[in-house]
Amino acid sequence: MGYKTETYGQLNAERYDMIYEDSMLEDTLDSVETLFELAQGGKVLELAIGTGRVAIPLAARGLSVQGIEASEAMVAKLRKKPGGMGIPVEIGDMSQFNMNDTFDLIYLVFNTIFNLTTQEDQVRCFKNAAHHLTPKGVFVVETGVPDLSEYVNNQRMKGSWVKIDSAKFEISIHDRVSQTIAYQHIFIDENGSTRMVPYFMRYAWPSELDLMAQIAGLERVERWAWWNRSPFKADSKSHVTVYARGHQ
Repeated sequence: MGYKTETYGQLNAERYDMIYEDSMLEDTLDSVETLFELAQGGKVLELAIGTGRVAIPLAARGLSVQGIEASEAMVAKLRKKPGGMGIPVEIGDMSQFNMNDTFDLIYLVFNTIFNLTTQEDQVRCFKNAAHHLTPKGVFVVETGVPDLSEYVNNQRMKGSWVKIDSAKFEISIHDRVSQTIAYQHIFIDENGSTRMVPYFMRYAWPSELDLMAQIAGLERVERWAWWNRSPFKADSKSHVTVYARGHQ
């Protein structure tokens, strides 16, 4: 099976909320608060909406929220949550969507711009987002700042947990030319069964994302280290960046 845009969701939908929803509760609250303020009561579009971790709380606060998602399995999980049935979701590629509408806020969270595995697709995503913004609308992107310091000979093995009868670890290979990383997350349960979950991503530096925005006719208006609007510094491990149309 080749790795496609929807592969991550197909393989992770069943366990996604179990892994991330509780552990990221504080982050979710911070992101919802900031995105709610940036929306200014307008229409909202989430790219890679997933299981609705951010979109459902935003909609619950009275915003009109729609979504794009490549994985039908992830959307099925969203639909089972309270409020999930009320959010329109288009199944498709976030670099090629056409909603026949414009939005006051479009956003991408949790590194999902990196799910587009070529620079060309990432640029197309920026262009498409810009095309769907209202004149005063903003495009918000949250990602980690790439950290390649743990890679030796472009390889890394890292354990998440090791117990007496189970373990989870990750093997990854880094391609410096394409800026891509191929991961294999390996789970060994108490019965000795092994489960592997692949992930393929293309990372981009903050300055590269800014250039993509310029190509799309957008400019950076804010960059924070996190959703609480803490200052972005040289040692920041993540960033939340707000883009808007140039020369407003």
